[in-house]
Amino acid sequence: MFDVLIKDARIVNEGKVFDGNILIRQGKIHSIIKPGETVPGEARETFDAGGNLVIPGVIDDQVHFREPGLTHKAEIYTESRAAVAGGITSFMEMPNTVPQTITIAALENKFSLASEKSLGSFTLYKAATNDNLDEIRKLDPDQSCGVKIFMGSSTGNMLVDDDRALEGIFAESPVLIATHCEDETIIRATSSAYRKQHGENFSPSFHPLIRNEEACYRSSSKAVDLAVRHKSRLHVLHISTKKELELFNSQLPVDRKQITAEVCVHHLWFDDQDYRKKGNLIKWNPAIKTPGDKVGLRMGLLENRLDVIATDHAPHTLAEKDQSYFKAPSGGPLVQHALPAMMELHKKGIIELPILVEKMCHAPARIFRIRDRGFIREGYYADLVILDDSPWTVRWDNILYKCGWSPFDGQVFRTRVLNTFVNGNMVYNWDVNLQKHNFPKDIQGMRLHFNR
Repeated sequence: MFDVLIKDARIVNEGKVFDGNILIRQGKIHSIIKPGETVPGEARETFDAGGNLVIPGVIDDQVHFREPGLTHKAEIYTESRAAVAGGITSFMEMPNTVPQTITIAALENKFSLASEKSLGSFTLYKAATNDNLDEIRKLDPDQSCGVKIFMGSSTGNMLVDDDRALEGIFAESPVLIATHCEDETIIRATSSAYRKQHGENFSPSFHPLIRNEEACYRSSSKAVDLAVRHKSRLHVLHISTKKELELFNSQLPVDRKQITAEVCVHHLWFDDQDYRKKGNLIKWNPAIKTPGDKVGLRMGLLENRLDVIATDHAPHTLAEKDQSYFKAPSGGPLVQHALPAMMELHKKGIIELPILVEKMCHAPARIFRIRDRGFIREGYYADLVILDDSPWTVRWDNILYKCGWSPFDGQVFRTRVLNTFVNGNMVYNWDVNLQKHNFPKDIQGMRLHFNR
């Protein structure tokens, strides 16, 4: 007896698209049955995929779910709910909460929160500071995805701008190092210059001029240099410029790279022309830049210089965003709409479906060496997403983020997430959960583990 049979699926996995049926037992994929082959037993539940696409659950390597301490913006439950509605079954949560995740004790407290509240599976980054190398040394490579270094402005004391501290972290971290790369000296100088010239209240379209290409390139190249010299495992987050692509190897497969890079959906979708309409709603750090950068980043994916597509989901309230440029915080909500947006780029011929699945599902699992996830393989956890071709419009009444808004408001997507399975359990159904806002309270997420 099996728990679940997903029949008549159009499976996208490991560079291939093929028809099949998926059998699930005890939360894992038991077998993949080809059309015409006999199903070896009965299932308690059968889901008819109706010939629709079935892909592995998306693994998002960069989210800010704001708990603890910032729950007026978001919570682990609300944002994991939005994530599974967007086909994201596993996420890696960032450390700039209150308190900051800069100690092992704080890390374990957040893991306890996530285990009580998350609908998706999860892991957490621990933050680096200028003076917490001893805490970084204590990290268990099986228990955390990595250490996050803010090599650009951040909250509290998480800006790591001491060269001796950086050398120590790159030399001694027992886990992957993930970096936010923007040069703080350049940003302070450009901010001061534009303030003197324009005052406090000016257009968010200046954002990519303040947090400019050189700020990104100087910091990214510094991180790459540190990693090369110390033979560190480096993952550079949210690349936003075409120029930075020259820093990354395009020849090696992702699981053989020492240095990997991520691009976010908003940098692939928007460009600086969109500030006129969207304003602070698309104010992210690093900034969304020129149309040439957007096209370059898309090519960087196809050329294998960029390895992962993620969200940098970072919600703020509309009241916070509806302030003058310098007061409005950077970041926005994205987990519910990232996969539909990328499927839209696929339908426009910009990215092939197997590459999309590689960059959103397989590559994060390979880069972080996540155990038994990221692929539709026998013995792997049954994290699965069923997609269908049904146009829908993003509106306030179907947005699931706690902050209640999306930079994609009014956008028509031609693909929707029909069902999402986490660890073999269906945690999202378009007709039930999105239309009726009726989500399960029983938690299906698990703590991720790693083969390191």
